[in-house]
Amino acid sequence: MIKAILSGLFAAILVIGGAVVAGAEGDHDYPEARLYDASIDAGAAVDAALKRAQERQVHVLIAFGANWCHDSRAFAGWTQSERIGGMIEQRYELVFINVGYPQAGDGHNQHLLNRFGIGEQEGTPLVLVVSHEGEALNAETAQSWRNTASRSEDEIYGELVTMADKGA
Repeated sequence: MIKAILSGLFAAILVIGGAVVAGAEGDHDYPEARLYDASIDAGAAVDAALKRAQERQVHVLIAFGANWCHDSRAFAGWTQSERIGGMIEQRYELVFINVGYPQAGDGHNQHLLNRFGIGEQEGTPLVLVVSHEGEALNAETAQSWRNTASRSEDEIYGELVTMADKGA
């Protein structure tokens, strides 16, 4: 009897705790998506995006981030929205690159940052615009996206439009 009561109490605590965590994660003004897939060949994905960008004469938008990061999830979520996602689809080739957890010594795909002249990643996400010729166009501001979750939709949209026009 006591074992059944304790089991029921434990189950109730788990349900309530899960609801609190779920509520806290959804308690914000930005969409979220988990699009940073560690299983892809990141170099091949970037090369394929560059090829498509060359054919379309657009830039490549590379998001270096991780699913554990709320700013990375926010950036990914905005790319799925009708307004921002629609503009990206027209003006960019988009690639999500998983960087692992570099702060804990478990970083991934640093070679791609080096390829485009970016040093060590300071935070996530790092959002890099690369011309279809393979030249980094926003190396000076690529690191600034690590506050994406606190940006407005208009601010994100405006910066992405400005970057799409850069070097065009």
